[in-house]
Amino acid sequence: MARVQDKIILVTGSAQGMGEAHARCLIQEGAKVVLTDLNEEKGQALATELGENALFIKHDVTSESDWQRVIAASEEHFGAINVLVNNAGITMSKSILDMSLGEYRRIIEINQVSIFLGMKAVIPAMKVAQSGSIINISSINGLVGGAIGYTDSKFAVRGMTKAAALECSPFGIRVNSIHPGVIATPMIMQGDTKDAVEAFAKHIPLRRIAQPEEVSSMVLYLASDDSSYSTGAEFVVDGGVTAQ
Repeated sequence: MARVQDKIILVTGSAQGMGEAHARCLIQEGAKVVLTDLNEEKGQALATELGENALFIKHDVTSESDWQRVIAASEEHFGAINVLVNNAGITMSKSILDMSLGEYRRIIEINQVSIFLGMKAVIPAMKVAQSGSIINISSINGLVGGAIGYTDSKFAVRGMTKAAALECSPFGIRVNSIHPGVIATPMIMQGDTKDAVEAFAKHIPLRRIAQPEEVSSMVLYLASDDSSYSTGAEFVVDGGVTAQ
């Protein structure tokens, strides 16, 4: 049997990049997947390609009312959410002196507040079911330093994950975080960025950057019952970068 057969899984930021890879993997393993993103054109096209077990809903992850609307639509179409993958996020590389307060708050809203809202939205139904898995996508910059704003938010995701795991454990709900390193997504594999990434890859212990599907394999593990005794933990997918 497929590893997440008939589980209902919501993946945010799933129109492209890592979110798209997660959605494809979970569908292949038997799940019914709700894809959410602000990019309606790409998100709907992907859901159409993936077939009847995929549903796309346009979604502003920083809006509490949008989360309520998405959950209601998901439940009406497929049923109660069994697994939430909080994948949506942005990055920005600016000096603390150059970053505006508005830019800082936007990073925090998308990378941190959205995860709080997502967990709050799915936990009630999971409590009723006495089971569920919440997977929060952080970063290696939730373990070690990096760009201001981005690093702050990803450390927060790590902490929120642990707090939620302790609160939710009596109800059979598991909450874990994934910490990817450098991943070959369209955002970084183009132009000058591609050259910088390929140069950095030479310093990664495994001597290469990861493909999105390698992170999806970890998402699949945490979404499945294979990880039934894992909660409040960090799962690192970085080729050994943080081991140095």
